[in-house]
Amino acid sequence: MDSSLLQATRKSHIEQGELYFWTATINQWQHLLRADEYKDVVIGSLQYLSDAGKVDVFAFVVMPNHIHLIWRTNEPNGKESPQGSFLKYTAHTFRKMLRKEGGDRLQPYIVDAANKDYEFWKRDSLAVPLFTRKVAFQKLKYIHSNPLAEHWQLAKDPCEYKYSSARYYELNEKNFPFLKDLWEVI
Repeated sequence: MDSSLLQATRKSHIEQGELYFWTATINQWQHLLRADEYKDVVIGSLQYLSDAGKVDVFAFVVMPNHIHLIWRTNEPNGKESPQGSFLKYTAHTFRKMLRKEGGDRLQPYIVDAANKDYEFWKRDSLAVPLFTRKVAFQKLKYIHSNPLAEHWQLAKDPCEYKYSSARYYELNEKNFPFLKDLWEVI
């Protein structure tokens, strides 16, 4: 028997060059991403990785406590995976922003770990491979509908929510230069 079949694969495992639906959640479900300046950190990191050719981003939504992406990683960012670089960069930036705000804003993210004092993203993000057009369409619809969910009510129409790729797919408006067309690759 092939021993590789017995090895557990983390739910965050991403094969380079493959298309994935990926979800990263803020630690303890805190609403860190509620303010636009924190959402802008996520957008800026995606733009940087895209410009550097490390990732291709096909769809996204930035919610108050999590993000969803449809993306493909192309190559490592130095010694790190693109998703690792994304999580690390955004976490460092969040820490600086919260420290500058003062008060006890950093308190919910304190961890007792040997390698870090704070944890902003939950460990082991969800990565779902997208092998068919049908599943890709389902995930795209899910991403764009997320701001409309009853418990969020961030918009009445997917195109009203600024931090999403919905306008790109529904109105052909490319408000985020890093976006690529999903239908051209699947």
